[in-house]
Amino acid sequence: MALLDKHTIIEKNATLLTVLSLLVVTVGGIVEIAPLFYLENTIEEVDGVRPYSPLELEGREVYIREGCYVCHSQMVRPMRDEVERYGHYSLAAESMYDHPFQWGSKRTGPDLARVGGRYSDEWHVVHLRDPQSVVPESVMPKYGFLENKLLDGEYIEDLLLTHRAVGVPYTDEMIEAAVEDFRAQADPDSDFDGLLERYPGAQVRNFDGQPGISETDALIAYLQMLGTLVDFSTFTPDASR
Repeated sequence: MALLDKHTIIEKNATLLTVLSLLVVTVGGIVEIAPLFYLENTIEEVDGVRPYSPLELEGREVYIREGCYVCHSQMVRPMRDEVERYGHYSLAAESMYDHPFQWGSKRTGPDLARVGGRYSDEWHVVHLRDPQSVVPESVMPKYGFLENKLLDGEYIEDLLLTHRAVGVPYTDEMIEAAVEDFRAQADPDSDFDGLLERYPGAQVRNFDGQPGISETDALIAYLQMLGTLVDFSTFTPDASR
């Protein structure tokens, strides 16, 4: 009872309540922020995570431009129902090269953090042309027009340079070979050995099955790599973090 009486005193004294609240917030802030000054990196490094290839990065630009992030999140929360539906919970390292990140705030459609490899390229092409033909209850608009918008990679070097400016570790070699890599990834008959050296695990093929490199090619290349870079069968979280 005596403790409740003391709490009443605090509630009735606006000045005392303000001072104590400020003290709690200050202590809490110091506890959370101070350790960051002693850490070289707050993101655990994970094997397999790499910068996007030029074609994947171009596809990501299409994804953002068309507002796909508004209805699809890209972050699997560490809760049982999420993990059972989508797969392993998302790691901070998987978004370390995303500017901006695509975690999202709502799901009109499913989370796409682990969509890579779940569907064939043909499925994605049909889904983009007419979403309701494969998911009748979908409210997603049609994106078939992306197949008619061809890309030549004219500005892909500038795009990589822009991302390097905000911290993505694109090397001079990557930037010099950007146009070549951009075209090679969509052409299985090309010399793509250099591409695979620079971007391990990059998938090489004609993604939309049509001549030329379309925005559909780029978008599917991006979608097909989401969640595929980390081998979760061997991944072990760093217990020290």
